[in-house]
Amino acid sequence: MLVTLEGLDGCGKTTAWRSLKEHYPQAVFTKEPTDSWYGDAVRQSVDDPTADAVAELFLYCADHAAHISETIEPSLAAGQLVISDRYIDSRMAYQGATLADRIDYSVGYVRTVHDPFTIMPDLTIYLDIDVTTAVDRSGGESKFEREAFLADVRDVYERLIEEESDRFEVIDASQDQSTVQAAIIETIDAHLE
Repeated sequence: MLVTLEGLDGCGKTTAWRSLKEHYPQAVFTKEPTDSWYGDAVRQSVDDPTADAVAELFLYCADHAAHISETIEPSLAAGQLVISDRYIDSRMAYQGATLADRIDYSVGYVRTVHDPFTIMPDLTIYLDIDVTTAVDRSGGESKFEREAFLADVRDVYERLIEEESDRFEVIDASQDQSTVQAAIIETIDAHLE
């Protein structure tokens, strides 16, 4: 089973992902951007305020494709539980919002680019927080952590959740960390059964 954790920067997803390692010691834990040279290219682009948004999308795409072929597919084929900190929905939300002024129905475009090679998650846990909290928690330092931009990203996530409500589970991430963690574990365990 492929489980992905999604949400705005600052929602606590990476903290939750790290904590899940204790509860699911046999699972494969992975993330996007990956720790590969593809992921390094993505991080360089994120740190460059002048990076072209279309070029950046394809850097993310390359990282995602390599992630699938090198980690996701082999792990799923071996019958392992895979838990990823960010995955395709991040791309649709963040790059969809970034490209909205350049490409008509940018979210659909991002989805179309990924369709031929991606593996959709069995379960996506969306950690929901308001935009102001996200900016406060994340520090608002990167170009993807600005309040107006994150409002657009949150809107895209909400549309994705509405379109694929059978795949998404929404957890209120404004709660304390232990409550959020317990809700994530309960959700994953219910889907594993």
